Amino acid sequence: MIIQSKRVYIASSFIPAQIEIENGTVKAIYNYGEKAADRDYEDLRIVPGFYDVHTHGYHGYDTTAGGKDGLKAWLKYLPSEGVCGVCPTTLTQSHDTLKKAVAEVAEVKKEDPQGAEILGIHFEGPYLDVKYKGAQPEQYIVKGTVEEFKEYQDACGGLIKIITLAPEHDDNFELTKYCANTGVCVSIGHTDTSYETAIMALANGAKGFTHTYNGMTGLSHRANGAVGAAFRSHDTYAECICDGNHSTLAALNIFFREKQNFGIMISDSLMCKGYEVGSVFDFGGQDVEIYPDGSAHITTGKKQLAGSTLKINEGLKILVEKALVPFEVALDAATINPMRYLNMDDHKGRIKVGFDADIVVLNDDYSVRQTYCLGKEQL
Repeated sequence: MIIQSKRVYIASSFIPAQIEIENGTVKAIYNYGEKAADRDYEDLRIVPGFYDVHTHGYHGYDTTAGGKDGLKAWLKYLPSEGVCGVCPTTLTQSHDTLKKAVAEVAEVKKEDPQGAEILGIHFEGPYLDVKYKGAQPEQYIVKGTVEEFKEYQDACGGLIKIITLAPEHDDNFELTKYCANTGVCVSIGHTDTSYETAIMALANGAKGFTHTYNGMTGLSHRANGAVGAAFRSHDTYAECICDGNHSTLAALNIFFREKQNFGIMISDSLMCKGYEVGSVFDFGGQDVEIYPDGSAHITTGKKQLAGSTLKINEGLKILVEKALVPFEVALDAATINPMRYLNMDDHKGRIKVGFDADIVVLNDDYSVRQTYCLGKEQL
């Protein structure tokens, strides 16, 4: 198949080009109009596919609660927002519940489902700090051990690629070091850590920060906190929820000025995504309601902001059109940066010969005209 447009994003710029797709990869790139095209998208933007490495669920499905049919339906939906790959993300729950959940994700991956590709599992909790637990159920938060984490990895055949933990509760950074040595990205999050402890966690193998600004110690001029460590460490990755609710537009602009090639856009979406405003759901034993601005709030007990209902293509629009983040920086945050983070940038994250044909065609309003996941049309 050959697709073409007068605006194809290659080598950080838009050029007129054709893309030949074969067996799920980009076989060749030609000048626009050089060969007969199967799909001509004229002036629409063709960009690399998006990847969401922190997202809990959609339309009634939650990674931790499980349900193979729900996961498959979610994967089929994701290309509608341009997402070609995803890391289903767990929620703090009991040992048995988490073990079952990660095993189920691995089972679905083996079945080669339609839609977005499962890139790995993001294991968020239960090794967190109670003070900064956010929407995580407190009763299941525990101290992490290498032995227990091995059980989770064994249950899913090593599919856990990211783990969020609070480094101040990781004695001698033992779990951090183990994960780093076994290829798991350690992300500092839901943490009461000091700036100094965060930097030491990075020195011992941590690689990034989970939903920066949210669920962590903030930055001030005398106590720099986890946010300060995320900004000061220019060669470490950091997630950011780009919905304009979890962080102001100014904060988003500041984040991407600081992190540049190391910023990662995430949705942190919950099972309520895809439902109407006012819908209420059970999230780990807590009621969560969708507000008019699209945010999700816990309404049980102390009311607070939980996850989001953000679509990644809409996050791109928010960054560029409202937060005034340069298009290249914003696009990289949803494409090549998460692939660098997962060490998959040798075959994903760019439109380039030999790379996976994960490709998105965007309308001028940032809605998705078509998504190709490993070369297959999805919409």
